Amino acid sequence: MKRLSTLILLSILLIQGIVAQNNNLVVYSQEGLKFTIILNGIRQNPQPETNVKVTNLNAPNYQTKIIFANNMADINQNVYLTNGAETTNNTEFTYSIVNVKGKYKLRFKSIAPVSSVVETASLQQTVVVYTPVAVSNTTTTTSTTTTNSGNPTGENIGVNMNGTGINININSTSPSNSNSTSTTSYSTTTTTTTTGAGNPNNTSPGNNNYVLPGYSGVYGCRHPMSSVDFESAKQSIKSKGFDESRLILAKQIIGNNCLLCSQIKELMGLMSFEETKLELAKFAWHHNLDKGNYYKLNDAFSFESSIEELNNYTQSH
Repeated sequence: MKRLSTLILLSILLIQGIVAQNNNLVVYSQEGLKFTIILNGIRQNPQPETNVKVTNLNAPNYQTKIIFANNMADINQNVYLTNGAETTNNTEFTYSIVNVKGKYKLRFKSIAPVSSVVETASLQQTVVVYTPVAVSNTTTTTSTTTTNSGNPTGENIGVNMNGTGINININSTSPSNSNSTSTTSYSTTTTTTTTGAGNPNNTSPGNNNYVLPGYSGVYGCRHPMSSVDFESAKQSIKSKGFDESRLILAKQIIGNNCLLCSQIKELMGLMSFEETKLELAKFAWHHNLDKGNYYKLNDAFSFESSIEELNNYTQSH
């Protein structure tokens, strides 16, 4: 019995050591772009967000896809949770989505023990538990005692691990009674629920998406910013005294919305300098609903060189 108890204790400690190796992955967009995280082919956050934390990660790396809500090109990248060195258990790795020469990538930002991470609920961060499977599943804990024809004297420990839990089965045959076998099951139970991988960026007309009257071109996003919200945004931008401040605020607004070409053109009209108008038009290309009408922004420029540069940008993106 003493030997049996020791084996049970060692097995439980072993499993606890394995389970304890959980890391967090934080991904956020510097520009406020909404996105969905796909880890090893499984979608993690059901709705696009700008800041997502995935917990309970125990692999050293994950094949990661970032799908943007505004139909920009996906990011496909291998994310490492080791930082090239041995790390302690319960570590949080932070990656940011950055624009590198017109192409978005994941860039490693920081690493910290989970115990030292400040809670970020006030920052509207979405926290999800890592989902390794695309269905809901729950395991249960059972304990049974059976009597049958005996096995040879001794103890046998079986460990069963899967995506939903860990079971330890220990069989002990008493030397004094070879016909009595006791089986005890120790289980850790987890419940996971996930939304299967789908197409969160269906940006073609239909499926309750907005349809622009008289327009039959390519759609870049689902629903344009409402006229009421847009007018409020314009007033906020107008309140800024300098082009640089207006551009920063305009990008923040555009990055979290879907705009018509006519709305983008109005925002360009709030800028004083050609360079600022061009930068805004480039950024807004990734958040535009009626991409086929983008040529209409040409009237907002004073120089042909700006029109040509914008055309080259949209053609390459």
